[in-house]
Amino acid sequence: MADLTQRPPEQLVKQASDWWSTSIVDIEPGKIHFRGYPIQDLIGRVSYPDMAWLLLRGELPTREQSALLEAAMVAGVDHGPHAPSIAISRMAVSCGLPVNGAMASAVNVLDDVHGGAGQQCMELMYGIDRIAGDAAPQMEHVVAGLDAFIAEHGKIIPGFGHRFHGIDPRAVKLMKMVDEAREHGFLSGRFAVIGKLIDEELTRRKGAPIPMNIDGATAAIYCELGFAPELGRGLFVLSRSIGILAHAWEQKQQNARIKGPMPPSIPYTYTGPATRTFNR
Repeated sequence: MADLTQRPPEQLVKQASDWWSTSIVDIEPGKIHFRGYPIQDLIGRVSYPDMAWLLLRGELPTREQSALLEAAMVAGVDHGPHAPSIAISRMAVSCGLPVNGAMASAVNVLDDVHGGAGQQCMELMYGIDRIAGDAAPQMEHVVAGLDAFIAEHGKIIPGFGHRFHGIDPRAVKLMKMVDEAREHGFLSGRFAVIGKLIDEELTRRKGAPIPMNIDGATAAIYCELGFAPELGRGLFVLSRSIGILAHAWEQKQQNARIKGPMPPSIPYTYTGPATRTFNR
């Protein structure tokens, strides 16, 4: 290891300053700038989605971009106590965790199966977009993209179908907003077309409607807005965190202790061996 005593102090200070580098925030005493904008110029003038966009993308969004991002984030805030993340937040509080612990427990479960569908759908849509190249997306591109996705990930197509909703009202509203934005020239509508073609092809293959759900609709929006798939999942986590917080706080007011996933009057199903005699 190099002898630090042989280095000039200014070199050591520079090395320490360079250890972490960021283009996101510049902070000094009395100064807080985000991407070059003084915080006092942003407070009261930009929305939370605007700030999310600024920090993630480096520039402020247009009004139209901000409106679509906000709509997608509003749509995903909550889906009731039967959603595992929400249920976990409530159980955690009943077991004595504070709100931050309940939120951490709930967010931690938003992984590939419960929480990852939006990111996975974005990856599917971007894959189809790459297959189409400079051409307008056609069914042949969707078929090739679906087949490649299924070969790698299995038969479940994220973003389509819902165990609870025959037609997801959130997806209907969001896609209507995307269509309106396309009609006004605010975005290309390319990924909305891809989403609709996937819907058609899945319906053909299954012989029954498998409509787009909220994960598919938000995936289309985030792709239209140019977000990377991993950021799509992060934005969903931010969105769902509001619902998690609300449920954790409500549960805290109810003062219930150690609530499990089911009432004690409803038994679980035991599948092990019958009672045995221990002989040794």
